[in-house]
Amino acid sequence: MCEEYEKKLSGKTAKIRPAHQPSVEAAKAHWKTVGKPLNSLGKLEEAVVRMAGVRETADYKIRKKGLVIMCADNGVVAEGVTQTGQEVTAIVAENFTRRATSVCLMAEVAGVELFPVDIGMATDVAVVTKPEYKVMSGTKDMLLEPAMSRNQAAQAVLTGIHIVEKLAEQGYDLLATGEMGIGNTTTSSAVASVLLSQDVEKMTGRGAGLSAEGLNRKIDVIRQSIELHQPDKNDVLDVLSKVGGLDIAGLAGVFLGGALCRIPVLIDGFISSVAALCAARLCPAAADSMMPSHKSGEPAGGMVLDALGLSPFIDCHMSLGEGSGAVAAVPMLEMGLAVYREMSTFEEIHVDQYEEFE
Repeated sequence: MCEEYEKKLSGKTAKIRPAHQPSVEAAKAHWKTVGKPLNSLGKLEEAVVRMAGVRETADYKIRKKGLVIMCADNGVVAEGVTQTGQEVTAIVAENFTRRATSVCLMAEVAGVELFPVDIGMATDVAVVTKPEYKVMSGTKDMLLEPAMSRNQAAQAVLTGIHIVEKLAEQGYDLLATGEMGIGNTTTSSAVASVLLSQDVEKMTGRGAGLSAEGLNRKIDVIRQSIELHQPDKNDVLDVLSKVGGLDIAGLAGVFLGGALCRIPVLIDGFISSVAALCAARLCPAAADSMMPSHKSGEPAGGMVLDALGLSPFIDCHMSLGEGSGAVAAVPMLEMGLAVYREMSTFEEIHVDQYEEFE
């Protein structure tokens, strides 16, 4: 079965194409005709062009927006690397369905629909949990044993891809990523340390407010886990299975699914960016469909985006998670696209077009 899941995953990634360069060039050319100073909207112009390459057309609209929130628990919480216990994951996951979290309110303003997914919570939540999406009831304690099997890691990635395929069928043309899982800054730091060949201490932060003593414990647990399992940085599934999390694996699938279905996908914060890095390592062409949102407050947040060659749209020192940073960037993208699509051209306002100089 393990080989079957990997075979299916390879079949999906083999179909992913890089950005459509004719659409990219057409979008750049259109920006030059818009009646405003050249390049004056900066990263918003770049974002519109990038989305054109993903959508394979320079003439596109954003009609339906969704936020996929992967919810999962991490066995490493047993090692005292967090302030709160696993029970919080299920509580917050249920609150996503009750308009009772920060991102719910933000998404309402941005016109983004929420899709919380129980891909691996320790406790089922009736309004969230669907057996077809749940890989396991929380990972193992990676300090003692691999977090999950290679089979389960591949299954989680495929689950993320499948969810995007379903949303694509429903007409969603912009997706944001989010997560909920106590302990997932620990797993994300572990995965990032391995994939980027960086020292654990450099890649690990306080998460949701650890003390100095708690941070030291977290660093020690990650370092010992990596030393125990020796994950292969050149094998993403090996890294995810040994020191990763189901939410990271599922989000990696969302990024791959976005590339497969030609839908731009917004990266949220640190956990989401690590998932994006996993997706890019599994299929480099998938990186073209990834959109940065903000720079995470976690120490390694900027480093992971740098590794992806992406520069964040906003820097609000946010570290909430849930997809809050990704959702915050949605209105900015829509503003940029509105100017691109609706503003008069130089020809229409009878003004000489700006010349572009080197």
